[in-house]
Amino acid sequence: MKIYSWNVNGIRAVEKKGFLTWLDSEQPDILCLQETKAHEDQLTSSLLRDHGYHTFWHSAEKKGYSSVATFSRKPPLKVQKGLGIPRFDSEGRVLITWHEGFKLYNIYFPNGQRDCGRVGYKLDFYTELLGLLNADVAAGENVVIGGDWNTAHQAIDLKNAKANEGTSGFLPEERAMLDRYIAEGYVDTFRHLHPEAKDRYSWWSYQFGARERNVGWRIDYFFVNQGLLPRVASADIFDQVMGSDHCPVMITLK
Repeated sequence: MKIYSWNVNGIRAVEKKGFLTWLDSEQPDILCLQETKAHEDQLTSSLLRDHGYHTFWHSAEKKGYSSVATFSRKPPLKVQKGLGIPRFDSEGRVLITWHEGFKLYNIYFPNGQRDCGRVGYKLDFYTELLGLLNADVAAGENVVIGGDWNTAHQAIDLKNAKANEGTSGFLPEERAMLDRYIAEGYVDTFRHLHPEAKDRYSWWSYQFGARERNVGWRIDYFFVNQGLLPRVASADIFDQVMGSDHCPVMITLK
């Protein structure tokens, strides 16, 4: 089973840049999209259904902001919009779908902002989510958490670590949250399978020719609980795929 995640930075914009051709070529079993920036009533059937996938959308109350979508070749067993926490759910950040053998969280984690004004909100989100994940695992569920985590974990995960130590996305308290997830039994699948891989990034600024020079950050992840790890066959980053300031990432499950 191939599960992809991609922050498309506007689903209507990326459709004009070949998204549907890419979808037809890659044929993911499940695709998690972040920052779709659209409500369903703003979309045509070309995005909603003509591609043959079952699609599910969780949109922010504010139009043109945040929002996520999950495309699934097989219909999920169950779908939930949001975490059940209004202060987060109003921003359209989470879709949860149940599949045979695992529960999938498609998440657009909050951005702490350049002035760090939303770092507290972001850390609260991480904390609340972790409690829900721990409850799932304690109840015997396997979980996959995919999406734009908006944090580079280690120096290996961004080009200019030293220069960004005071930048949201690489702050000590944000990185410590990923440490906490790992300590509590969740695994960064790409880093687990490629522990030494350098210069593998999933996001690049639009400024200063960053993508052409590969001055990027790895902030898009698939984490799984330890119990599901033996089923993770591969993990990859498709940095050659254009259309957004992020690129797709993927895991395959046995």
